[in-house]
Amino acid sequence: MSTQAPSLSTAFLQKLHAIVGDAGLVQDEQLKQSHDIDWLGKWKGLSSAVVRPANTAEVAAVMRLCHETRTPVVTQGGNTGMSGGATPDDSGAQLVLCTTRLTRVRDVDPLNNTMTVEAGVLLAHAQRAADEVNRYFPLSLGSEGSCTIGGNLATNAGGIAVLRYGNTRDLVLGVEVVLPNGKIWNGLRALRKDNTGYSLRDLFIGSEGTLGVVTAAVLKIFPKPIARVSAWLGCDDMLGLLEVLSRVRNDCGDRLVAFEMLTEESLQLVLEHVTDVRRPLAGSHRYHALVELADTREGELGSLLETTLEAAMEDGLVRDAAIGSNLTQRQAFWKVREGISQAQVRAGKAIKHDIALPISRLPQFVDDALAAVHQVKADARVINFGHMGDGNLHFNVLVPLDTPDAEFHPLIQRMNRAVHDLVSAAGGSISAEHGVGQLRRDELRHYKSETEFGLMLLIKQSIDPNQIMNPGKLI
Repeated sequence: MSTQAPSLSTAFLQKLHAIVGDAGLVQDEQLKQSHDIDWLGKWKGLSSAVVRPANTAEVAAVMRLCHETRTPVVTQGGNTGMSGGATPDDSGAQLVLCTTRLTRVRDVDPLNNTMTVEAGVLLAHAQRAADEVNRYFPLSLGSEGSCTIGGNLATNAGGIAVLRYGNTRDLVLGVEVVLPNGKIWNGLRALRKDNTGYSLRDLFIGSEGTLGVVTAAVLKIFPKPIARVSAWLGCDDMLGLLEVLSRVRNDCGDRLVAFEMLTEESLQLVLEHVTDVRRPLAGSHRYHALVELADTREGELGSLLETTLEAAMEDGLVRDAAIGSNLTQRQAFWKVREGISQAQVRAGKAIKHDIALPISRLPQFVDDALAAVHQVKADARVINFGHMGDGNLHFNVLVPLDTPDAEFHPLIQRMNRAVHDLVSAAGGSISAEHGVGQLRRDELRHYKSETEFGLMLLIKQSIDPNQIMNPGKLI
């Protein structure tokens, strides 16, 4: 028998319906189901109803109603998050506000290198809108065909191009936000320079729906890269890999778009569980790297990268390398790298650590973290990969699929503390690109200083005094 949420008052539902109409109100339990569970199947909730406003005015009207009735609201986009930040709790009291009908590309300005899009626009569609005017929007994620711009802003999403272009925050000039009381702040300024007070925009980017509902954003777009070259490297140790990263940066400048790292264990996992992939190099290596350069004009990217790597090989930093100069070769490299997440799901239960550290501290951290993990569980399988160029590692611990929950859940807590204590000691972050959500909420309280956390609480209280925005998430 399915559990049903407690009914909202008839008057409340009638007011919601008057705002959004038949297409905007979902009450059917089966239709609500996809909104009440995250795509990983890890977090399951029970919403009172799902409302799907069609424009900013409707979002504002819904929020005014929720503010008056103190109805808690969980904002949801493509529901592709990794930390449970867009899933309602199981109380049946929370309203899900879904932004997927806010799909307009309001403006594209290639001269100003900006475009203004609504929160429900899919990331892939935003990329396409830029491409249609011979521009490039660089945010790139594995879920780009289903994640939305609003969700990207809410979590300050990262991805594979952060090294060159920055996180989502770095790609946004202005935002439009509906506040918890229903007021609309139009901060859609397409300016690179604006010294007129606090950067309110930055309060909402990365706030995970706890301060308001982002309904639109002005995004930066860039000249389109037309030349690309990739290389797959095999190295003996992370310290050597770090030196290679430094040399590529020095020699290639801002042509360097990505520097991805994965261990031999991670590569082997992909080869075991993902079809149509093959080992990029003939032999095995303790560490591998996928390097990509891009430029806005045709040139000698291949020879530039080849010269740098040849010198690194002569100095013993790189043991083997393969250059991917055409699309087929580059896609084959990226399929291996992007197959790690899929392989982990098939191979076992993962205790995930989405962490960031100063790049110079990565080698020592990895040595210390491996020792700490194996002290907790001697036979633990560590899948270590990530965006080495910007210091973001996915340092995951894999256990067999048949591990009982009674054993797995206490292990999660012990592993998290072992790894995150080392991250904190190294001046790092326990959440790099996936957000805090429900997953890291309690740990955030543990690792944030009293002063820093207190400032966050003051901001939350001043903007959302009734505490209706995404309760139980982030803070």
